[in-house]
Amino acid sequence: MIILRNIHSLYSGNDEATDVDVLIEGNRISGIGRNLAVPGPAGGAEIIDCSRCVVMPGLVNAHHHFYQTLQRCIPSVQNEPLFKWLTALYEVWKHLDEDAVHWSTLVACGELLKSGCTTSTDQFYVFPRGTSGRFIDVEIEAASAIGLRFQPTRGSMSLGRSQGGLPPDEVVQTEDEILADCERLIEQYHDPGFGAMVRIALGPCSPFSVSKDLLVRTRNLADRTGALLHTHIAETADEEEYCLEAYGMRPVELMEACGWLGPDVWYAHGIHFNDHELEVLKKSGTGICHCPTSNMRLGSGAARVPEMIEMEIRVGLGVDGSASNDSSDMLAELRNCFLLHRLVGGGGAITARQVIDIATRGGASLLARDDIGTIAEGRAADVIGVDISGISHAGAIHDYIASMVICGGSHTVDFSIVNGVVVVRDGHLTQVDEAEVVRKGNEAALRMISAR
Repeated sequence: MIILRNIHSLYSGNDEATDVDVLIEGNRISGIGRNLAVPGPAGGAEIIDCSRCVVMPGLVNAHHHFYQTLQRCIPSVQNEPLFKWLTALYEVWKHLDEDAVHWSTLVACGELLKSGCTTSTDQFYVFPRGTSGRFIDVEIEAASAIGLRFQPTRGSMSLGRSQGGLPPDEVVQTEDEILADCERLIEQYHDPGFGAMVRIALGPCSPFSVSKDLLVRTRNLADRTGALLHTHIAETADEEEYCLEAYGMRPVELMEACGWLGPDVWYAHGIHFNDHELEVLKKSGTGICHCPTSNMRLGSGAARVPEMIEMEIRVGLGVDGSASNDSSDMLAELRNCFLLHRLVGGGGAITARQVIDIATRGGASLLARDDIGTIAEGRAADVIGVDISGISHAGAIHDYIASMVICGGSHTVDFSIVNGVVVVRDGHLTQVDEAEVVRKGNEAALRMISAR
């Protein structure tokens, strides 16, 4: 049992309050109010003083590539657009193994947790020939060890260069291999119940790395198992040109032809949609994960997020892979989202609270979760607290909730609770040795880059 006592500023997702308590029993929030009594014997609850904290729902990261945390800031691709960046890094990713996947997952999850993310997905789609094929299993084990709520997508690539795709043949799989492993993972790990710590989604990489047939077969598997669907769409002009040349269709037309529209589908990026395509997304209930830092980092463009919000298209937030973002920092992602759309659309384009809602309730909606994304009685206990007593928030007394987005400074939360367990305390991870994660992550990064 945990009680968050005397919260300075509570943003629940539905309401705001000051000087209140939140009671957590087991993995659920059981009470919100002033001067809450602690049930049971005295001393039976951990009390966390929140008199200097903004408390919010845990943030939801709806798009990532954990393995890429080992390829940050590589000089040869720092200034390349997406296709050239991918082509160069595939030569590094040929050397992925279980050890690299384990430590890259812990690096990504640790950075996410420390920056306020309590639930994350991950699109893993690189399975080099000769490896075990257990990479998603390794990710699940690592995420479980560190305490992150995890909803990975079993990614896939079936079109190698010899078949007209972008990736080298050494990192693609046959469609039968892909679908068999997707089914295995769903059967072994997928938990549709309340408070599930692991759910499986299906995530073919992109229109330029999988066949149309695989998209259709993956949709059929999702229909049969209830798994969600995820892929990259409309990230760059190159992708649009590829789809027009290969299929005679724009990316959204291709997705529609393959059955990839609906409330069980969410796309990453969605930068280059036209007006008609936005209407298609709205009518079908298809969601979009916005990745502002990655889009700026690669110069890909800016998604029409304020318009999507106005049209009631479901939008969440994602950090994307660290090789295109160089960070897994969710609080920084909120600020970049806010600033990008102010730059593109003017000072009133988006508000701080809209950005928080995208990163909490919006992300929960993309992942079909009604148990996270808000702080309310009966919801899963995913809660973060940010200390506002430091210099980064001095002068923000007028609106500490907005300061979570607008102010810069440290992006480390004071505490993070996932499923009722404190996984970050006083800014430090509680479930793993952080220094070891850094050291082993660096060793794996050096080994992979040296093997090119």
